[in-house]
Formats: sequence, C-alpha cells, structure tokens
Amino acid sequence: MALPSPVIDHVVIDARERMDEAADVFSRLGFTLTPRGHHTLGSMNHLMMFASDYLELLGFNDGGSARPELAPFPVGLNGLVFQTADADVVYAHASEAGLPIRPVQSFSRPVELDGERHDAKFRTTRLDPAQIAMGRVYFCEHQTPELVWRPDWQAHPNGARTIARVIVATDDPAATGVLFDTLFGTGTVVVEGGKASLTCGKARVEMMPPEALRAELGDAVAAASGRREYLAALELTVDSAAETAARLQGFGYSDGERIVVPADKAFNTTLLFRQAG
Repeated sequence: MALPSPVIDHVVIDARERMDEAADVFSRLGFTLTPRGHHTLGSMNHLMMFASDYLELLGFNDGGSARPELAPFPVGLNGLVFQTADADVVYAHASEAGLPIRPVQSFSRPVELDGERHDAKFRTTRLDPAQIAMGRVYFCEHQTPELVWRPDWQAHPNGARTIARVIVATDDPAATGVLFDTLFGTGTVVVEGGKASLTCGKARVEMMPPEALRAELGDAVAAASGRREYLAALELTVDSAAETAARLQGFGYSDGERIVVPADKAFNTTLLFRQAG
C-alpha cells in the first residue's frame, strides 16, 4: 500500500555557519523572514512562509556537531520535505518497502507571539541521507501548524506565493524517480523525454540530467560541489512578473518567461519566479 499523493511541505536551503549572511541575502531578495528559531535538536532556522508550503534557511554553530547529518552538505538547496499527517505511517511504509528510513523523531522550537512563548512541535521521519544521493528527503508532521503559518509572515515584497517546481540534477532521472514510485505508488513518476516528473499537488519535482539543466539555466545553475545528484533549482509563483523583476533588479534577470536569480546570488540555489496563471 502506497502513501497518499505527495504534497510538498517545504524545501531547505542550508546556510551552515553563515546564517547571518543567508538571512541578509534572502531579505534583500524580497522575502519576509520569520524571527530566528532554535530547534531542540541544536540547529537554527528562518522560514519564508507561503499559503501552504515554505522555504527554510537552516544553519548551525560549532561545525554542526549538534546535527552531524547536516555537516556533509554544502551551502545550498539540500532538503526536500513532504507533508504527512502521521510520521509513524510513513516510517512503517518505507520500512516495509525496504527503504533506508530513520525512526520518527520529535522536536520543537520556541515561538514568541504577542509577548508569549509557545513551542512549535514537529515529528519527522527521514530517509538516510548517506544512502539517498539527491540530498535530505523526509516527511514532516506539524503538530502545531497554527504557530508556523501566520498571516503576517506570508506576504513577501518580491511577490512570491508558493512553490511550483523543484529541480533535481541527476545522471539517471528514471532511476532517481524509483524512490518516489516506491513511496507514493508505481506510476506516480512520469518519465518522458529524458526527464522524470513527480506531481505534488500544484507543484512538481522534476528530475533532469545536468546537461539539460545547464541548457535551461546556463550560468545560473548551482554548483554541483562534487555531487552526482543534487537539488539544484527552485521555481516560485508570483503575483506579477513585472513587479518581481523591478524588486529583484541587480539580483536577477528575465529570460522572457520568468525572472532568474543565479545560484551565486542566492546561496547556491537558483531561484526562478514565474507569474501565476
């Protein structure tokens, strides 16, 4: 029995020890950042919230000693996270399917609202990043979503509204897609024209060879940093491409269809902004 159809919860951009710099860069790129949070696991974050998903800047101190699983990854887009209503169900399914899944982990981070402290609580189950080439793939169960999705954090000066596309660079898209077929059901991944695609509600995860990625994005591509497979680019929808272009002047450029922010301007993450509709 497969899991429910996939829905992206959030994607993670690793800042490593450079969280102050990352927060400044993404603020200047026109994102509204949540106040810095500190996980009970030892990491820290800022979120960029949309209506039903979000981006996460994730960092650490002391060389990542509190979160050793983060240390091997370079700066950039390294986490793809799916929604789940029950992390235990995901763990049981993935275990039965023979996938390298790690036990459910519970953690929290404090959130201050109107001068009062609350604990945002999460339960996650993660595929072993040492055995999943593309990066950290996991599932997140939000136990206190009302502390995460707050209206005052969801409006962004750059007009960003939601995640539309996550691009994975891989030499063998069909083989990479087997992971998602195993999780969500055979045939979930569509292979066509040398690429593979996973539909996630209104978004999709698209897997393509590095040469196809470079043909689409040119010098805007993220550095592979020695990886044969990696999360390379992120496309977001915006209210107005013209307004976004004006806001991102000096950071990005228009390719005729969307606004492109090269990876070297956004912590090794290529950002694409496309007008909704």
